[in-house]
Amino acid sequence: MLWDALPSALDLARFQFAFTIVWHFLFPAFTIGLASYLAVLEGLWLATGRAVFLETFQWWLRIFAIAFAMGVVSGIVMSYQFGTNWSVFSDRAGPTIGPLLGYEVLTAFFLEAGFLGVMLFGLKRVGRGLHFLATCCVAGGTLLSAFWIISANSWMQTPTGFEMSPDGRFLPVDWWAVIFNPSFPFRFAHVVTAAYLTTALIVGAVGAWHLLRDSANRHARLMFSMAMWMALVVAPAQVVIGDLHGLNTLEHQPQKVAAMEGHWEERRTEAPMILFAMPNMEAERNDLEVSIPGLGSLILGHSWEAEIRGLKSFPREDRPTNVPLVFWSFRVMVGLGLLMVALGITAFVMRLRGRLYDTPWLHRFAIAMGPSGLVAVTAGWIVTEAGRQPFTVYGLLRTADSVAPIAAPAVATSLALFIVTYFVVFGAGIWLLLRLMGAPPHPAQEGPEEGTPIRTAGITPAPGLPDKRVAPAHPAE
Repeated sequence: MLWDALPSALDLARFQFAFTIVWHFLFPAFTIGLASYLAVLEGLWLATGRAVFLETFQWWLRIFAIAFAMGVVSGIVMSYQFGTNWSVFSDRAGPTIGPLLGYEVLTAFFLEAGFLGVMLFGLKRVGRGLHFLATCCVAGGTLLSAFWIISANSWMQTPTGFEMSPDGRFLPVDWWAVIFNPSFPFRFAHVVTAAYLTTALIVGAVGAWHLLRDSANRHARLMFSMAMWMALVVAPAQVVIGDLHGLNTLEHQPQKVAAMEGHWEERRTEAPMILFAMPNMEAERNDLEVSIPGLGSLILGHSWEAEIRGLKSFPREDRPTNVPLVFWSFRVMVGLGLLMVALGITAFVMRLRGRLYDTPWLHRFAIAMGPSGLVAVTAGWIVTEAGRQPFTVYGLLRTADSVAPIAAPAVATSLALFIVTYFVVFGAGIWLLLRLMGAPPHPAQEGPEEGTPIRTAGITPAPGLPDKRVAPAHPAE
């Protein structure tokens, strides 16, 4: 019947949470790295006195403020779903993850919000040292926020440090084990480096965009140079961290790894690395498979003799509910990661040849890679969350047992309102961000001019600190 083909309340609730969290994480994935980038720019300005650092800081500060605001708004909306669509999950897991989310607000969000105003408006009012401290506090707050959020989510992936109450609630007995659960160190490092890489790619794309229009623009040169240094260092580091994270996932969530790799059969030795396939969940096989023999065992277990469990080794009800989604999302993430490594190495070669700023094809490559970080982190979260299904707390609490007793029409109505509101509000916000990024960077009116003391630009040095003369700007090589 037609009615039976309609999505259930569980399906709609899952899609609503997925929709809101994808929108939400686009902004923290950018602002975590951008806050640290701003702190570095201001620190370089204080250390060198070069106005180009301050002007670039002020140019990106407006963009950060808008992105930060959209991240806050989308995060608040998402949190309400714990009390509506997922109230059963909140009741059972709340004693453990509730405090973690509370710590995020108390220690991280308050730190960010408390110093954000000083960071945005206090440069001429509180002195250079205090303003730099405020910028560092905002940057530190974003990292601390990621710490608590990833800790809570990692506990859902690898739950430890709790005991079950007679009524089925997860009661914490060891907070150290809860916070520093087995997957947390790897996932936190993976997320933070991904955020830094995402920011570097966006900053690099913006710098490349303006270099194509004016290769002598010193602000664009600075952006592009710093971004390519970051890509050169962080992209390969992300590959190593991702490998360690994969080994941890293989140990604690073998079903997820089997879905990521597309393995149906158990392989006791020399498992292949599947490059391309169409996973067929009904027939429990891969169609149109293209693979490299033996390489899967070497990559996953670091040995040709490593044993890889296939999806058929697990009961159907315990396997990821959408294997093709996990399989292809993983390949999108890995494929983009390899392109990021290629971009960093290519830019380094051009730098050595003295052609970093006058190679248009490299700049077009960087522009094309601008949104790749956002796509990669989205794909990564899909792998993490879709691969954890059908559980909310891995192996202990099923998603079907976590949803609130709300009728499908009610969830569908709220979902429709979310979709319309998000596309209007955040669509306008993203349009504004792109408009600001497209405006050519130029010396800020309130910033110091080249060769003039910082005091004459209206910025009073902190007590006891002498004025610094601003050295003539030159491209950051």
